[in-house]
Amino acid sequence: MAENFVLKGNICYSQDAQTLVTVEQGYLVCLDGRSAGVYRELPQEYASFPLTDYGDRMIVPGLVDLHLHAPQYSFRGLGMDLELLEWLNTRTFPEEAKYRDTEYAKKAYSIFADNMKRSATTRACIFATLHREATEVLMDLMEESGLKTMIGKVNMDRNSPDFLIEDSAEASAEETVRWLEEISGRYRNTEPILTPRFIPTCSDELMERLKEIQTRYGLAMQSHLSENQGEIAWVKELCPWSGFYGDAYDHFGLFGNGVRTIMAHCVWPPEEEVARMRDNGVFVAHCPQSNTNLSSGIAPVRTYLDEGIQVGLGTDVAGGVGESIFRAMADAIQVSKLRWRLVDESLKPLTVEEAFYLGTKGGGAFFGKTGSFEQGYELDAVVLNDESLRHPQPLDLKDRLERFIYISDERHIDAKYVAGCQVF
Repeated sequence: MAENFVLKGNICYSQDAQTLVTVEQGYLVCLDGRSAGVYRELPQEYASFPLTDYGDRMIVPGLVDLHLHAPQYSFRGLGMDLELLEWLNTRTFPEEAKYRDTEYAKKAYSIFADNMKRSATTRACIFATLHREATEVLMDLMEESGLKTMIGKVNMDRNSPDFLIEDSAEASAEETVRWLEEISGRYRNTEPILTPRFIPTCSDELMERLKEIQTRYGLAMQSHLSENQGEIAWVKELCPWSGFYGDAYDHFGLFGNGVRTIMAHCVWPPEEEVARMRDNGVFVAHCPQSNTNLSSGIAPVRTYLDEGIQVGLGTDVAGGVGESIFRAMADAIQVSKLRWRLVDESLKPLTVEEAFYLGTKGGGAFFGKTGSFEQGYELDAVVLNDESLRHPQPLDLKDRLERFIYISDERHIDAKYVAGCQVF
């Protein structure tokens, strides 16, 4: 249960993509699991609340991962010399097939859940596999972790190996409904999210059935979009009636426009797709490390921000090699510099303020009022200890945060709170 308390320390959070608020030796007040504000002097009305003084450590909002694949965590760092479609066939699909064995799923997902708990991530949108029982194992473990997560049983009924494919659109839909019924009311921190893997592995009939399920259960939705040029050409062959990749999702009513939707990658969007994402309220999960490792390209994040599209960050394990959203912030800045220098000099690189916003408030918006310490936001917080990151010069809070983004790891995280509950 969330409690009322006060955290004291060096506080950093985003108001918007350009504005980083820093308060040295400030007070962060938690009231019924939500932020009651950040103060330089503690108001008298909160003086009776229990107070934890974190000294010179930094306190920032919990980080948000909008896209990762839990079953792929076991082979992160492998096959990084391959492009997307070859990587799926040689690494991803054979590994995901192992999750038909629930004992293997428990072993692998336990490692994933433990590492996610120790990370700076407090909320995440996660792909499981097509296996219903293994997906429930993952949901049970993530519930115990204390993180707030959305987890999806993957749907795929075509263009997949015979060892990792559902028998038919009807069978896939029936198994999805059975999964939703079995988990109904089971969790406090964990909820289901509709998860068609991507258009190439989902038949038209399956997409139609998934729309019916989405409407019946009021589900959010996650999938992949315009990640790789070969994939985009394949979608055009499969859906010749579509104007562009996103139009294929929209045809089935699964591209925003009333359906809370995350599309991962979005590396190669035509102008029409950008406009449709903006108009339909689709979230972009920017996965810079994965896009680099799998030779997909550099997403035009500056364009998305300028167009008012909501953007967050994703690690995309195992396209990305780890669960650190701090690393994703640094990667997002670095690849934006390459796009600016090599592709389009009109798209200025991301700033530290913008990257931090993407990994907190930007992605957090998918979960509601999360990712900031502004009044009324759910209080997710991580306490950062940079004492061992030694330096000879005086640094202000922004400098310390920037260094932390680039050179820290989970060993530098001292405490973590999710919706007002302390995880560790």
